[in-house]
Amino acid sequence: MKLNSCKELTIPSHFLCPISLDLMKDPVTLCTGISYDRENIEKWIEARNSTCPVTNQPLRNFDIIPNHTIRKMIQDWCVENKNYGIERVPTPRIPIDSSQVTEICSRLMIEAQRGNEKKCRELVGRVRILAKESERNKKCIVECGVGYVFATCFEIFSMGIQEELLKDLLSGMTWMFPIGQEGILKLVSSTSLRCMARFLRGEDLSARQNAVIVMKELLYYDQSCTNVLIDIEDLVESLYQMVKVPICPSTTKASLTVIYSIISYTSSENNKKIVSKFVNMGLVCLVLEMLVDCEKSIIEKGLAILDIFCNFEEGKQKAYEHGLTMAIIAKKIMRVTEMATECSISILWKLCKSGSNENNSVIEALELGVFQKLLVVLQVGCGEKTKEKATELLKLMNLYKDRVDCFDGSTFKYLKKSY
Repeated sequence: MKLNSCKELTIPSHFLCPISLDLMKDPVTLCTGISYDRENIEKWIEARNSTCPVTNQPLRNFDIIPNHTIRKMIQDWCVENKNYGIERVPTPRIPIDSSQVTEICSRLMIEAQRGNEKKCRELVGRVRILAKESERNKKCIVECGVGYVFATCFEIFSMGIQEELLKDLLSGMTWMFPIGQEGILKLVSSTSLRCMARFLRGEDLSARQNAVIVMKELLYYDQSCTNVLIDIEDLVESLYQMVKVPICPSTTKASLTVIYSIISYTSSENNKKIVSKFVNMGLVCLVLEMLVDCEKSIIEKGLAILDIFCNFEEGKQKAYEHGLTMAIIAKKIMRVTEMATECSISILWKLCKSGSNENNSVIEALELGVFQKLLVVLQVGCGEKTKEKATELLKLMNLYKDRVDCFDGSTFKYLKKSY
């Protein structure tokens, strides 16, 4: 709603929603006779309130009746005042109900079994249009189990060449999770996952984005699908490219989440091979550079990945080769989130306790003020494993403190417990 700066124009009070005090776009009336904007009163009821916001009377029922009279009056008022910059409130569409959604699902399943791609695209498009009309429609679509139907259709057509239909299905599923265990099983099948991986290799940015987001959701509900993913040719390269050439922050986060899941939940033998591929491609340096300036959630995922990489010699070697590794990791302690602090300390612990590079790493950590930061972490409190690593690092740094000119020995007095 746009209003020019004209003080003489006043919106009639009965056109305003009593909850938001904004001009109503879709006025509806409760059993108490009070009218509200549909979106606002639905949120009120969904929050398990059982009284009328204005009268505070108990609601005999939760029926919401469209108030066409008020809506028509509001529209006429908008037209009369268009010179003041008032835009006409469009006539709201009637929200869908579960029976309509169920009917679409039944038809979609039948046409998918017949292999009728054209009809399936029409029905999927209908669902997407309904979802765009309102959040209420979206919620109804999810609650009616459309996610499972989309997943089933995706598996059925995943072996074919119906790329546009598959792209539409993926796009819809990004906001339909959770889709139930049966739906998950359809998407973690080898054919479905290989189809998603194919989209990751493609040039369609939207399809790549949707594919990695759906993969991330699947790994959240079923980590066992990593066993299928690691056997997909070029998947590692595709995920690396998703991070190297970012589409948007949510896609980068999803890509890092998938990478983390793959290197975390595979067998030790496969784990080493996968990590080696990512390291040789340059993911260590890529993540380190990304950590300099990005969102907190991305920093967490990046540090978690580096922590796993540092379990392997080649991962640690790449970290040593990057001149700013210690500085970047040290800066994240107590600066991002608790998880980021724990991962940072774990990475430093692994780098500082690594044979031939131990001396240089420990001295650099001391020069960067890591000793003082670890003291603060212990004082504030942390997990048991992090506490053990921080304590070990403090003991190790104590052996090298005389080699650092700027080291402040007075910081020892702040440590309550012996390390």
